[in-house]
Amino acid sequence: MNESHKLIFPPCYPRRTEREGQTMVWDELRGRWLVLTPEEWVRRHLIAYLTRECGVPLHSVCQEYAVCVNGQPQRADVVVCDVQGQPLLLAECKEPTVELDSSVRNQAMRYNAVVGARYVILTNGVKLQGWERTPDGYRPLRRLPNLRAK
Repeated sequence: MNESHKLIFPPCYPRRTEREGQTMVWDELRGRWLVLTPEEWVRRHLIAYLTRECGVPLHSVCQEYAVCVNGQPQRADVVVCDVQGQPLLLAECKEPTVELDSSVRNQAMRYNAVVGARYVILTNGVKLQGWERTPDGYRPLRRLPNLRAK
């Protein structure tokens, strides 16, 4: 994995180990080791940012959130739930070399048509794009909203 990309998130230092020639990273939410892919590196940083900088309680973060789209099982990378347990933010993570183009946005919006989160964000760790769902559709976000105690 190439960690040379300068990510927009503050540094985070997840626990790591080597297993059978692969770098593994500890997932504190699921309590297990995961292969450290470039996308997982971005996800680790996003979750650290949401919990440390945006005040999201760790127990409000769900990874690999099950979504059924057109009868097909899919998984949203990260979903943050509010204090009532309802989805508040849906995030789709890509590795740093993947452009956040219309296909990535459409994927996240398809997921959110099912999930119904107020906010949708896309990140490849180098860029971050976000939208707020309104009665008239989606409006771009200039910055991430304050997610404390929502």
